[in-house]
Amino acid sequence: MVRIRLQRFGRKKDPFYRIVAADSRSPRDGKFIEIIGYYEPKKKILKIDKERYLDWLSKGAQPTDIVSAIVKNFKVV
Repeated sequence: MVRIRLQRFGRKKDPFYRIVAADSRSPRDGKFIEIIGYYEPKKKILKIDKERYLDWLSKGAQPTDIVSAIVKNFKVV
């Protein structure tokens, strides 16, 4: 199953995250299929390719709870 989830980057206490489509069996920071966007929680920035996000959802990809909440809070979809 493909999941849309966060992949952590940055340094200690200053994270930013890539929003990626990845196989649910691969590790959090492991192999991914496609980068869909990024999220910077400290600066409150979300940049996401809405078209690709909706495309992955239509193909059956499941967003994680946190990705769903972030997208809903920023009113992207």
